[in-house]
Amino acid sequence: MYRSHTCGELTASHINTEVTLAGWVQKTRDKGFMIWVDVRDRYGITQLIFDEKRTDTSVFEKAKTLGREFVIQVKGTVIERESKNPNMPTGEIEILVSELNILNEAMLPPFTIEDETDGGEDIRMKYRYLDIRRNPVKNNLLFRHKVSMEVRKYLSDKGFCDIETPYLIKSTPEGARDFVVPSRMNEGQFYALPQSPQTFKQLLMVGGMDKYFQIVKCFRDEDLRADRQPEFTQIDCEMAFVEQEDILDMFEGLTRHLLKEIKGIEVDKFPRITYDYAMKTYGNDKPDIRFDMKFGELNAVAQHKDFGVFNSAELVVGIAAPGCASYTRKEIDALIDWVKRPQIGASGMVYVKCEEDGTFKSSVDKFYDQEDLKKWAEATQAKAGDLILVLSGNADKTRTQLSALRMEVATRLGLRKSDEFAPLWVVDFPLLEWDEESGRYHAMHHPFTSPKPEDIELIETNPGKVRANAYDMVLNGNEIGGGSIRIHDRALQSRMFDLLGFSKEEAQAQFGFLMNAFEFGAPPHGGLAFGLDRLVSILGGQETIRDFIAFPKNNSGRDVMIDAPSKIDDKQLEELHIKLK
Repeated sequence: MYRSHTCGELTASHINTEVTLAGWVQKTRDKGFMIWVDVRDRYGITQLIFDEKRTDTSVFEKAKTLGREFVIQVKGTVIERESKNPNMPTGEIEILVSELNILNEAMLPPFTIEDETDGGEDIRMKYRYLDIRRNPVKNNLLFRHKVSMEVRKYLSDKGFCDIETPYLIKSTPEGARDFVVPSRMNEGQFYALPQSPQTFKQLLMVGGMDKYFQIVKCFRDEDLRADRQPEFTQIDCEMAFVEQEDILDMFEGLTRHLLKEIKGIEVDKFPRITYDYAMKTYGNDKPDIRFDMKFGELNAVAQHKDFGVFNSAELVVGIAAPGCASYTRKEIDALIDWVKRPQIGASGMVYVKCEEDGTFKSSVDKFYDQEDLKKWAEATQAKAGDLILVLSGNADKTRTQLSALRMEVATRLGLRKSDEFAPLWVVDFPLLEWDEESGRYHAMHHPFTSPKPEDIELIETNPGKVRANAYDMVLNGNEIGGGSIRIHDRALQSRMFDLLGFSKEEAQAQFGFLMNAFEFGAPPHGGLAFGLDRLVSILGGQETIRDFIAFPKNNSGRDVMIDAPSKIDDKQLEELHIKLK
């Protein structure tokens, strides 16, 4: 037996108990006649003591050879600690060691295994197995486990069945790029790794499984952003004989359960807003509603004077930054510089200070009087002490720019509190979006999303006006889940493929298996998929999903620890019938 107890469980109640511990050396303190060693495992740290008078000489001498991260086993007696440490669970005791076994020596690690380490992100990712020994990473992985188990518990209790679907599937042209896998046994043919189990979970509904879920790896070969991984994990769910309301109630319940069990927070009924309202009011379809700063459109009250910038704009829109009328010119200029950055792309910003005495001072006083600026304050719901920030230009671009500014101001004001949670549903998305470059429609979600029943007749006359029977769950400004009621009728699914530019032959070749299944009695069905990585990071109060993934890729999609992706040898390429240029 390597250990009788873990390094985190011994307390004063164990005094005079003979114990065996095993773990890693956290640090040593050698006073010559006495040596203290902190030994660490997943569960905590226990202090060991080697005393020249009370410890066997050979054991004492061996203790002098211990270095950081040596793997050791010790036997000894739990004794009361003279200098107690109230900041650690085992701080009242220490182990007077009688036996010491060095199970494995260790090189000096490239960074300190401490909560506050001296290792940069690149070096820590290269030695991720060492990084996992640190409490912040270890605790994040344990936190992820806790969330996953609560998800499984909730869904299992609601009658969902955990079913695995294939990882080697067929490549399809919709969505992001697939990762493809060459088939050695089928020359010139390829599998694809799934971007989601979408068609398989629909087929499970056709198969009568009624309620399915899976915590599943998905893959997308797309351009990477700072916090996106080429492989990610979904909580994938589907239900039969349901309408949208059934789906929203079920997964609102799951989210409420997680917030209560994981964070101890009770949340009321989630607000619901339409896609159109979200875009008009917040400039994006995943608004953070922990704070206000709703958009106020100013065209009607700002385009009647000789200010050409506003008069030529498609949209003039502003927000009220609470309590910021006291900003200095330097602070305001910093915001103007921020919106002018290439990532945001605004050409400038107009501001209005709402003074405490009820007057207004703006950067466009030359063009607008106090009565005009009062109307701006009314439109943006600005109060005395607030600062109105105004952008103008092309409607879509300006809303996107102001949305980014809204989030930046909220961050600077400390309004995006990680211990506050504000979930909501966004519903009634457009079914289709027109792509000028390709000259055809694309599915806003995916090709299997059903139109709203009341909009089906518009498919033939005005496809761009059709709303999807789709919904996204948003939490603290992040989309954490999305889904839809699916098409379950072959004729409607075929028409959808027509709108997306598929020929009949292409649709049959790519998705014939699904449309054929619909002819054998497909029930009405729908579902939702949560992004587990994102959900866990938000519940954990952090922004970076990599912190909650055991072995993440870097911003270039590389695993620097194992050096992947990597080249394969000519023999493998030959077996796969692949010739490189």
